[in-house]
Amino acid sequence: MTAASSGAEPQTPAGGQAPLDPPKTAGIQAEPDERIAKKSLTDRLVVRPEIGALLGAVLVFVFFSVVTGQFLSPLGVATWLDDSSTLGIMAVVVALLMVGGEFDLSAGVMTASTSLVTAILATQAGWNVWLALLVSLVFALGVGAFNGWLVMKTGLPSFIVTLGSFLALQGLNLGVTRLVTDTVQVSGMRSASGYESAGGLFASTFDIGGTEFQSSIVWWIVVTAIAAWLLLRTRFGNWIFAVGGSQVSARSVGVPVVRTKILLFMGTAAGAWLVGSINILRFASVQANQGIGLEFQFIIAAVIGGCLLTGGFGSAVGAAIGALIFGMARQGIVFAQWNSDWFMLFLGVMLLAAVLVNNAFRRRAERVRR
Repeated sequence: MTAASSGAEPQTPAGGQAPLDPPKTAGIQAEPDERIAKKSLTDRLVVRPEIGALLGAVLVFVFFSVVTGQFLSPLGVATWLDDSSTLGIMAVVVALLMVGGEFDLSAGVMTASTSLVTAILATQAGWNVWLALLVSLVFALGVGAFNGWLVMKTGLPSFIVTLGSFLALQGLNLGVTRLVTDTVQVSGMRSASGYESAGGLFASTFDIGGTEFQSSIVWWIVVTAIAAWLLLRTRFGNWIFAVGGSQVSARSVGVPVVRTKILLFMGTAAGAWLVGSINILRFASVQANQGIGLEFQFIIAAVIGGCLLTGGFGSAVGAAIGALIFGMARQGIVFAQWNSDWFMLFLGVMLLAAVLVNNAFRRRAERVRR
């Protein structure tokens, strides 16, 4: 029987000292670990790069909904979604490249180059459209890989390298098209073998409530979902943020910097191929000078969507929202019967506002994460 059970006093240990009492912790609470402290809703939102673009999209949507009733009509919605879709596809892939710290000024003219390759092979060489699409994809990926390799091999800014690619592709588009067709246009896709099935995948429509919507909208959503998953849920996404933040630090922790950047340039080229395929199969003809200037719209949409020009910060979803703002504003101005010149003013204001807001959000996000 123990002393406690018999009611006896506890024995004093040798040395005559009473046993030490356990520390009194009643009423005292340990300080919470700041690493697991629950952040406020504001703090959780502010670290998201796309939050500024989302607020801007809501304002643009409400504004044009009030200004013109046509904006919210089924046909109106289909129109501005269609306008946003191909721009959105490119804005998303360009955003990934920008998060990785690079630019691609050849992205706009690449959409025309891939269309021309497909159209020339299908209409002039008599190839099946599917085979022509495959060859144009290989062509696009080859140009993208070359851009990425040259940037990493030479250490030149991607702005300079892809500007050279832009000029080369522009000259190639005009020279080859004129050589083959004696004009600057390739047409006749509808009579090519395999056009119907390829068009059904890339350029069909679907009906919602009696209104036809372009399948490019679905492609836009799919590309955005894949890019967002890739950026936020995969190791490759971590590599993208790492190389965009600091190549030296990324390389020191084992990130394959060269491979990551080459793959990003190839991704931009693949997006241009997709948009080029949608365009050639939808309109059945292509001009050799198409796509020039669109690269700046892709970059602007990505910046409006939360991407920083310095790299290491951005969002695929935000870029898609930036393209949506583009489409709503451009078509909203048409529906309101304003002079289309006002769109350029809107674009300039949105770009400046986006840069300021993105920098502010990034600084706030850095403070929250510390």
